[in-house]
Amino acid sequence: MAHIRRDMVALAGYVPSLPTPFDATGNIDRPAFEHLCAWHVEAGAPALVVASGIGEAPTLSATEHRVLIHIAVDVARGKVPVIAGAGSNSTAHAIELTHDAERLGADAVISVVPYYNKPGQAGLIAHFNAIRRATTLPIILHDAPSRCAMALGDATIAQLAHDTQFIGLLDASGDVTRPARLRPLVGPRFLLFSGDDPTAFAYQALGGDGCISATAAVVPNLCRDLSRVLRQGDMVLAQRLAVTVNQLAAVVTDDSEPVPVKFALSLIGLMAPRVRLPLVELSASRKAEIAAPVMRIRQEELEARAPARLTGQHPADRPPDQIGGIVELSRVGAHQPRGHVSDSR
Repeated sequence: MAHIRRDMVALAGYVPSLPTPFDATGNIDRPAFEHLCAWHVEAGAPALVVASGIGEAPTLSATEHRVLIHIAVDVARGKVPVIAGAGSNSTAHAIELTHDAERLGADAVISVVPYYNKPGQAGLIAHFNAIRRATTLPIILHDAPSRCAMALGDATIAQLAHDTQFIGLLDASGDVTRPARLRPLVGPRFLLFSGDDPTAFAYQALGGDGCISATAAVVPNLCRDLSRVLRQGDMVLAQRLAVTVNQLAAVVTDDSEPVPVKFALSLIGLMAPRVRLPLVELSASRKAEIAAPVMRIRQEELEARAPARLTGQHPADRPPDQIGGIVELSRVGAHQPRGHVSDSR
């Protein structure tokens, strides 16, 4: 019988998918990862996703996978759920990763469609059910057809969703019409999360619950504020915030996602931009392309949060027209243009 945390059942908004920092010797930079997790908990992240694709999971040893989960669970201390990547194209290996996550105190796992070996839909159902039977953790299915060369069909998702241990879908298809199609099939309790940052705003506006996000790993306050105004139904303000989020998403999400995300975080002093082969660091032109929106957003947030720091009021406690820096500035920007670059899409 699965035990599901109450805040997992109601999980919503932008959930950061955390990259794995490496030190100069190529090992996990444990202090940097501890600080990254704490930074996101303090920023009000709905959950922490670790050891995922953005965390360079394919290059992690079993020991390193366990280290990341252990650190995240220790830092979170029950304040927010920890969701561990535990996918593999080997069912037996996926079960091993899931067992490790459960033993170390993770609150849920993300399990991806098996890649390369291209099972049919019957094989996918058998794969995910084998994992389900081997754990009591709730499972989020991960559909990433561009990476796995195989997609989870809507009917397959609906069939798996009948078991309450499957609590949601991480949908990296980029199909923003999917929430409307799936919701009648899976019911209201089943979580629908975008895994495609550039289309995440539309996905949520059309019925999705949130986004497991690379962008949120870099600008958690901005993404939290966008989630909040979306829930409040302020579509005008949400659209303004989404323009800024999408400008950043356009430059930090590509086929080598960990690389630009790590560079963006290096700009604000949270980790070195080191990656493991076969990934390589960015060219100078790509670094400049990423640096411009990251530093602009960071500066605007710092400027807008200064009054909260002076009064000692936590930004999360401020009313919607004063939260997150960018919200404040968006209202100003409606009347006084600030020279933001246009949405690259």
